[in-house]
Amino acid sequence: MSAAQLLNPKAESRRRGEALKVNISAGEGLQDVLKSNLGPTGTIKMLVDGAGAQIQNPTAVMIARAATAQDDITGDGTTSVVLMVGELLKQADRYISEGLHPRIITDGYEIAKTETLKFLDTFKLQKEVDRELLLSVARTSLATKLNGTLAEKLTPAIVDAVLSIYHPPAKPDLFMIEIMKMQHRTASDTSLIRGLALDHGARHPDMPKRVENAFILTLNVSLEYEKSEVNSGFYYSSADQREKLVESERRFVDDKLRKIVELKKEVCGHDPKKGFVIINQKGIDPLSLDVLVKNGIFALRRAKRRNMERLQLVCGGTAQNSVDDLTPDVLGWAGLVYEHQLGEEKYTFIVSSQCFTSTREFFLTTNQQEDVKDPKSVTLLIKGPNTHTIMQITDAVRDGLRSVYNMIVDKSVVPGAGAFQIACAAHLSSEAFRRQVRGKAKYGVSAFADALLVIPKTLAANSGHDIQDCLAALQDEQVEGNIVGLNLITGEPMDPIQEGVYDSFRVLRNCIASSSGIASNLLLCDELLKARQMGRQQGPGPGEAEG
Repeated sequence: MSAAQLLNPKAESRRRGEALKVNISAGEGLQDVLKSNLGPTGTIKMLVDGAGAQIQNPTAVMIARAATAQDDITGDGTTSVVLMVGELLKQADRYISEGLHPRIITDGYEIAKTETLKFLDTFKLQKEVDRELLLSVARTSLATKLNGTLAEKLTPAIVDAVLSIYHPPAKPDLFMIEIMKMQHRTASDTSLIRGLALDHGARHPDMPKRVENAFILTLNVSLEYEKSEVNSGFYYSSADQREKLVESERRFVDDKLRKIVELKKEVCGHDPKKGFVIINQKGIDPLSLDVLVKNGIFALRRAKRRNMERLQLVCGGTAQNSVDDLTPDVLGWAGLVYEHQLGEEKYTFIVSSQCFTSTREFFLTTNQQEDVKDPKSVTLLIKGPNTHTIMQITDAVRDGLRSVYNMIVDKSVVPGAGAFQIACAAHLSSEAFRRQVRGKAKYGVSAFADALLVIPKTLAANSGHDIQDCLAALQDEQVEGNIVGLNLITGEPMDPIQEGVYDSFRVLRNCIASSSGIASNLLLCDELLKARQMGRQQGPGPGEAEG
């Protein structure tokens, strides 16, 4: 401790008290900003300053990072984390202002956090994967981010997308769900494609725009003149030599095309109901496109590598790096391949026949149903009239996908609408549990129990209901032993299980653990130091002189 600190201990104590107040006020400030976001009746925030402004307060930065980590880990619950941290700091301030040391509060928070996580394990509902349950889970998540009509429209698409790629006992891989954006029509036109959507079309005007019952050949073969990879050149002394060189290059490409056409004739014959499609990762020159058109082949060139990998999951088959050993076994299968043009942009959709019930009889009559591959990758095509709408829907869809994923992995859900927070606060305040807590730490437990109630309180406030009336009604019902949540429309208690309102188990678990840890760290921080100040206090480094 410096001489100045020893001479003036009151000033040092006052400065440390001010640091704690800065932390608490920062937490409460973030809470006030974001509390109106919570729940399906919450609002959204619009950033109007494009100057790249960032949060400057170090305490607020720490809380914001905790919320970001919550979203990265669980996909939801960012607002809840900020509210819980702010409320834990606010409740602690009540006791600290009466002379209680922050360490005692944090000890109580640790006890309450451990007991809350235990209670969460007993409060959750063990469920098997069921489409109706997944619809309820996805609907609850989407309703907090989009308007009710759009959330209801997108819910089945999100659930069916996850179920399409879910192959027990393995966990669903959400990377197999491609999210594609198209600025077109309205947000309600967002749809699930049981297949793949490519953001380009055929390069030849005479190629068919729609191919049904299609064999899919996935290639990584150049069907054009290739330039050498090193700086080199060909030199010839006469026009005759040049013609021979061009002819030999053309013959090399034509041999590849001949083998592809022979494979097409082998599998399709002269049946007009069968189609043949080539998806090539490399280029196809105009002369090669002409050959493919004459043989009725639909071809795409320069497909993205990401799409090439997904294509095999959608249609089956095996990607080929050479045309020397082409057999029918390497081909995939798609029920429909069609091109859609929007302004100057072209899109190609490759979908399984299972997506089109109206054409299902057609495939059955061709005796090719066993060749249709189950798509292991699907596409969510997000449409919207402007960039802002598309971004909002994209964020909501990602959160909805994660909520469905969480339920499948955890095999459990938690009754929502504030039901868990009401029940857990009552449990922490019960005589049975309070007898287990000795000493002053019980004040920290009481503060934690009161902080949990910020979720139902905020839901009531955002719905336009009286906070005290709603909270009293919920607590009265809970005393009777019922699991109750808040009906946001009427403000009355309801059964969230019967209404199908569920929260994610892992979202709540992570929210409780992270918010308690952040709040405790902030309460125990009694001084804010800048790195430059600390460097000056340590004295000059090697080679530096006293200033």
